[in-house]
Amino acid sequence: VPPGISGAVVDVRIFSRKGSKKDLRTKSIEEDEIKELQRDLEERVRIATEEGYRKVRELLEGQKADEDIRIPKSREVICGKGKKITALHLEKIKDQYIGKIKVQDPEVQNKIDLYIKQIKDYTKQLQSIYDEKVERLRKGDDLSPGVNKLVKVYIAMKRKVQSGDKMAGRHGNKGVIAMVLPEEDMPYLPDGTPVDIVLNPLGVPSRMNVGQILETHLGWAARSLGIYVASPVFEGASETEVKGLLKKAGLPVNGQVTLCDGRTGEPFERPVTVGTMYMMKLHHLVDDKVHARSIGPYSLVTQQPLGGKAQFGGQRLGEMEVWALEAYGAAYTLQEFLTVKSDDVQGRGKMYEAIVKGEASLESGVPESFNVLIKELRSLCLDVEILEKRKKGE
Repeated sequence: VPPGISGAVVDVRIFSRKGSKKDLRTKSIEEDEIKELQRDLEERVRIATEEGYRKVRELLEGQKADEDIRIPKSREVICGKGKKITALHLEKIKDQYIGKIKVQDPEVQNKIDLYIKQIKDYTKQLQSIYDEKVERLRKGDDLSPGVNKLVKVYIAMKRKVQSGDKMAGRHGNKGVIAMVLPEEDMPYLPDGTPVDIVLNPLGVPSRMNVGQILETHLGWAARSLGIYVASPVFEGASETEVKGLLKKAGLPVNGQVTLCDGRTGEPFERPVTVGTMYMMKLHHLVDDKVHARSIGPYSLVTQQPLGGKAQFGGQRLGEMEVWALEAYGAAYTLQEFLTVKSDDVQGRGKMYEAIVKGEASLESGVPESFNVLIKELRSLCLDVEILEKRKKGE
């Protein structure tokens, strides 16, 4: 598995190329899967037929028979023509023969025929789906050229909310969790109830999405009153209605209370807006983002490390980062960044050897990107040559 992946194995699937000889393990897995499909088919058919025939029996009960009703094997008449069909009569007949009973009411008879047809059609449909799945299992899989067998391991991961995870409300108010604190360290209400989440107040004036404040107030009032509230887009709750609900719930009309710092116990200087609102966890989790690389794949043309976690790439040192290093007086680190840590092929090889030997030396050469630049200039008919400065006496 890639680095950083951990969890419980929930399934293992083996895929084999079409036409290839199957080993004993693959055959046994295939048979188990077919048995599972067979069980699933039988269960689905049983549920469908039981429900369908139950409806048919309900329709038949109390109707007058259009012809004698007989038990199929013994040919014994259990209900004569023109007599009412009772539940006792129907109990003696199995489901597969129940559709052969005819009643005098044509409307009811049509309904019964329709139900029987639906049961048969649905059973056929389930059977054809089962046959397709079995055929697909036996036939083999389409794999990439050169791959004869592929094993996929499915891992279930449990991700608890942690610092760096992204969350959002319903008003475009997205953000990243800065800190997760123990419950006792969170700010608390005058009655001692700790708040669940603290949002930066600067997120409201910058985006001007005041809806989140109204949602907070209305949510608090609705929760206190034990009611559900719907607030449609163009005919939502007005400010007056929200204030009315807050008053009814016995809460501050402005929706603000004095909170106390959970760590010191001291009250905050100003009242704080408190309430209930929807907060959703987005699929941008820090565990999926975190990434580190020592050596890895390089671009064929420039010989620079690839970018991105998927390619196991490096971190880009852009021009703004270069300016920052220069501004903070660390320009001497640039030689290392731009040569041995990037696209100086000989230099990085020597650096690796030095690290293995436990030596500290930097022998930088010409970056490959410089050669690419020369080639591009030559493609524009501009010949560039590197002139070596000769020492005196040579």
